[in-house]
Amino acid sequence: MRRSFFCPSCGARVEFMWSSSVQTTCEYCHSILVRRDVDLTLVGKVSDLPPDVSPIQIGTEGRIKNQNFTVAGRIIYEYDGGAWNEWHLILSDGNSAWLSDAQAQYAVTVERAITPLPDQAEVYPGKRYKWDSVIYEATAITHANYRGVQGELPFEYWDKERATFVDLRAPSGGFATLDYSDEVPKLYVGDILDFDLLQMTNLRTFEGWS
Repeated sequence: MRRSFFCPSCGARVEFMWSSSVQTTCEYCHSILVRRDVDLTLVGKVSDLPPDVSPIQIGTEGRIKNQNFTVAGRIIYEYDGGAWNEWHLILSDGNSAWLSDAQAQYAVTVERAITPLPDQAEVYPGKRYKWDSVIYEATAITHANYRGVQGELPFEYWDKERATFVDLRAPSGGFATLDYSDEVPKLYVGDILDFDLLQMTNLRTFEGWS
């Protein structure tokens, strides 16, 4: 069910499209807003975002594993190799997923509540882990800077600075990420997919993209 509020900074109408969303950004003044009970709290401002060469945008729709999805928001990160987007997807069953969009490589993952997860200090490329009967091997460790947010997110995420992520691959083609951006690590599992398999519509058009 959609909920409407007025931005406490500029007074513009702010609408949460999904009941599970906790945080959003005002389209007019770029305030970061957090929903707490029946109140909307101003917690910060979005700085100028880096240039975006992705065709995906808020409102893009697609399909994955027999479920439709809508892009509701994103978190932007920068690292030595450039920048990438973590798009927040709302699935047709009401659950959330994430679409990682980095250098034209796309991975869709969902959070798995598995404990305990390894400490960051003990993870290194080549180390293997077994989750849900699948063996994953750590392939890359990325130290990134939080760069900004846009749209709706299922949790508060606005006061970060640095984050570390570990990418893992499975021989079957599965993909996983260990997220060390908070004190308690999180695990996301899914697949790397070709762009066309996501069947996306309402994409952003710009020079150089076809």
